[in-house]
Amino acid sequence: MSEYFLHPTSIIDDNVEIGEGTKIWHFSHIQSGVRIGKNCSFGQNVNVSNNVKVGDGCKVQNNVSLYEGVELEDYVFCGPSCVFTNDLTPRAKYPKGHASYKKTVVGEGASIGANATIVCGHKIGKWALIGAGAVVTSNIPAHALMLGVPARRKGWVCECGGLLAKDLICEKCGRKYNESNKGLEEVK
Repeated sequence: MSEYFLHPTSIIDDNVEIGEGTKIWHFSHIQSGVRIGKNCSFGQNVNVSNNVKVGDGCKVQNNVSLYEGVELEDYVFCGPSCVFTNDLTPRAKYPKGHASYKKTVVGEGASIGANATIVCGHKIGKWALIGAGAVVTSNIPAHALMLGVPARRKGWVCECGGLLAKDLICEKCGRKYNESNKGLEEVK
């Protein structure tokens, strides 16, 4: 018996590691060299390209493609139809190959809203929240709330998802934060 669930309409290529408790739903394709952690969920019509790394507890909703060069740390949420790129200057006639792909790392616990676009070569900080339809064109600090085209910081969010007031204390869970050059850091 398999340690993960695979819908019969989905395909897994050779040389793939999938963690226990992970679920891969209808019409998805997991390509060679992929490493997926435990207890992840991949919705309908998800493509995970060669050599992508996905941490534990990630949720990738319907119609998302994780292209080569993308890395999701633990507990990342990718909303329906969000888009990742891996080449800043693509040409069908002049393909560059995987050696030229730009790496994109999505930090622990970050959430990306439906239909957001993540331009390659950037780091999204842990627990950041990218709003639906936003276009990320730069590095994003930890806990940043990013909205718009191009995405701009409109506030801060707690690890639990609550919006933070000016005092950087979460009204939902009581966590406290200080601002740093990396974004927010929790006060322990």
